[in-house]
Amino acid sequence: MAVSITENAAKQIAKQLQKRGKGIGLKLATKKSGCSGYSYVLDYADTLGEQDIQFENFGVKVIISEEDIQRLDGLQLDYRREGINEAFQFNNPNVKGVCGCGESFAVE
Repeated sequence: MAVSITENAAKQIAKQLQKRGKGIGLKLATKKSGCSGYSYVLDYADTLGEQDIQFENFGVKVIISEEDIQRLDGLQLDYRREGINEAFQFNNPNVKGVCGCGESFAVE
């Protein structure tokens, strides 16, 4: 089981945590949503729960609950700027389909 983040994503997460002034890392989760099944949820992590698994790349921690790891195992989190748009990008090998609007994804 592994989740990784690119150097660009790590820099953005570190910048956001520094601006916030606290936090141990980024909390990555999924929730039932949209027409395909799930959507990603990003939040700050201030503590590590009993069911949480942490991954570290480039000095930044990503925390995922055990219940989400099946849907997120192998995911690479990136951060990209394209023109005036910038956002986190989810490269998830478990995704088997996405909805037309791109808001949700399906897994097996």
